[in-house]
Amino acid sequence: MYKNSNTVIANEKIDHDKIAWARKIILELYNELPDYIKKGCGPFLAAIYDGNGRLIAKSANTVIHDKCSNNHAEINTIRMAEKALKNHDLSSQNASLFVTAEPCMMCLGGIMWSGIKNVYFGVTSNDVENITGFDEGIKPNWMSEFKKRGINVYGSIEPEIGKSILQNYVSQQHVIYKPKRNG
Repeated sequence: MYKNSNTVIANEKIDHDKIAWARKIILELYNELPDYIKKGCGPFLAAIYDGNGRLIAKSANTVIHDKCSNNHAEINTIRMAEKALKNHDLSSQNASLFVTAEPCMMCLGGIMWSGIKNVYFGVTSNDVENITGFDEGIKPNWMSEFKKRGINVYGSIEPEIGKSILQNYVSQQHVIYKPKRNG
């Protein structure tokens, strides 16, 4: 695990150009997220870009809106990208996923199997759980496991903005599903 002075964590040697690109996109996602929340979406937003920096797909968490537990922002966005590209394998696109919070256990599987090559996230799972009570699942050594599979990860990008959005989500009493761990 690598860390820079701005608290960004990564599973590869820190690349400042990658951080700058990720910061720009994650800030854009944070700026758009309140509008999605007003439409009934959950407090997470994701986007997939190809290796040339072109947006392929973007979606929010729609679990409550669609009444479907699988509809996390990452899974919705992967589904949209695969449909747009007419392919279940995004690896030929050198695809990068940007998401406002660290992926949960379910989304990690979807990311790995989709062929995404880079993952950039804002708020850590620990902060998501502490602020909202969402159960992010068991994810031991996931960043190292992704590295073994050729997937680069950068996280904790502009987390203070993301934490503020999550705190507002909770204070506005939006629905929080699966808020407690059993046992």
